[in-house]
Amino acid sequence: MNPLLGGLPRFLRYNLVGAMGLSVKFSVLTALVEFAGVGYLASTAVAVEAAMIHNFTWHLRWTWRDRSAGLSRREALMRLLRFHLGAGAVAMLANLLVTRFLVQEFGIHYAAANLAATVFAGLANFIISNFVVFTAAERSARGLAASPAVRVG
Repeated sequence: MNPLLGGLPRFLRYNLVGAMGLSVKFSVLTALVEFAGVGYLASTAVAVEAAMIHNFTWHLRWTWRDRSAGLSRREALMRLLRFHLGAGAVAMLANLLVTRFLVQEFGIHYAAANLAATVFAGLANFIISNFVVFTAAERSARGLAASPAVRVG
């Protein structure tokens, strides 16, 4: 098992979740731009956030299930915060900057530019998730283990 990737099965699960998240992202993006008339950058930000919540939930319950069993609510929320500050920040910045650059400088359609931005951020997000967000559950001496557990699975 390659420690950088966390093993091929985990990397494949990560990519499957990412593909599902991409459909969430493009559904929200298209609905906001084409039907609600919202600008493509504001729509991108909302769509990325929707995909991040979707992906975090699946990663917690499936991709990194072995590292998430028995987490307290507080621990799960801390992971969500780390996910947003790490992988989420990379995804948001890459999506907004790359999408804007490709649309403004090359006239590429916002959807194609968004797809390119997603691919650009994908590997970095796996590494952040594997080594920062979904680390093995840690219990502190302050009694976090006594907090109500979140049932995963």
